[in-house]
Amino acid sequence: MNILELNGRWQFKQSTSDEWLPATVPGGVHTDLLALDRIPDPFVGDNEKAVQWVVEADWAYRRQFAVEPAVLNQTHIWLVCAGLDTLATVTLNGKLLGETNNMFRQYRWDVKGLLQAEGNELLIAFASPVQYVSQKQAERPMKGVSQAIEGGPHLRKAPCQFGWDWGPQLPPIGIWKDIWLEAGRGVHLDDVHLRQSHADGQVTVSTAVTLDGQTDEDLTTQLQIVAPDGEKFVTETAVAAQTHNSQLIIHNPQLWWPNGYGKQPLYQVTVRLRQGENVLDERSYQLGLRTIELRQDPDEWGESFEFMVNGVPIFAKGSNWIPADSFPTRISDEFLEKLIRDAAATYHNMLRVWGGGFFEEERFYDLCDKYGILVWQDFIFSCSIYPLDEADFHENVRIEVEENIKRLRHRASLALWCGNN
Repeated sequence: MNILELNGRWQFKQSTSDEWLPATVPGGVHTDLLALDRIPDPFVGDNEKAVQWVVEADWAYRRQFAVEPAVLNQTHIWLVCAGLDTLATVTLNGKLLGETNNMFRQYRWDVKGLLQAEGNELLIAFASPVQYVSQKQAERPMKGVSQAIEGGPHLRKAPCQFGWDWGPQLPPIGIWKDIWLEAGRGVHLDDVHLRQSHADGQVTVSTAVTLDGQTDEDLTTQLQIVAPDGEKFVTETAVAAQTHNSQLIIHNPQLWWPNGYGKQPLYQVTVRLRQGENVLDERSYQLGLRTIELRQDPDEWGESFEFMVNGVPIFAKGSNWIPADSFPTRISDEFLEKLIRDAAATYHNMLRVWGGGFFEEERFYDLCDKYGILVWQDFIFSCSIYPLDEADFHENVRIEVEENIKRLRHRASLALWCGNN
């Protein structure tokens, strides 16, 4: 698989302007305007009110780029947008690829027939989220929190970005996660489901691999696990169907424990799709070996509610995690690690990712794995009425939920999925 990163230097402008300005991706309109001194700091005084025009306007981002032969000559080339916030129209070389309406989803399009070696232009136009939700709210009022811009429940965007009792009304607009071209030859890994089974002092790690695409060539999948001490386990399995399984047994496993109950050893797992010696595609994961159970047994008060990790009852101690910044793209790796490290240092062993925010990025869960912080993960619904009787909205949420469950289900830190706030 060949990857061409499209992060970095872009240009942006207000839709009614002819002036293209420098931008950074991942990023957003507010942070790009702040970098250019075009708006005051919205967190100083009452500047929040002075910048409301930003989210009431439409904006556009563009980038010109070349494509090397190693990418251009592949059979399939996809444009992958890990996170667009939120109402985006995506055009490549003047051709419409599609429209988006969910900041929690990944979007991808096959662009093989549209690319050229030089002079490609990717244009992403963003419509105002405030104008959209205001119009929807006028058509069908949906009760939300009293401190927020009305209408937020109509759009799959972090609810708190429209305002909350603790936060400002500063909904970001922009490319808030990575964006890239992904090129390969016909067949690639569509889904990898890691599971672990504990018995008799050993752990069996299994993978259910689903492929996308067709080929007459002989393929194999390779499962490789590297232990914390560097010991390597490898198995290779012939591909006989679009979905198949492989497994490895880890003897004398090093178990993962929540903070305060033991260490957090992490195994590095790589799944490769191979054609002979050529690697067609691969996925990498960080895996902690542990069992987890929510024990709810009758007792003298009614019913217990107790997490069991590796058969040991855990006294849950923690906090509610809201987004660490109104503009998530400016959260540095160092700042985020300090927050998680501080949680562990103050004897936390659980964080609840609140349903008024968003599904966190990979680096958040990496750190929770590292520091032994269990995650109570809300789905993104909070304190509002939602139009779940509308078929398009319902289907949008269904895809969002499926994508994020598949993205996070292997995490050692993941303790529980909760429906809402």
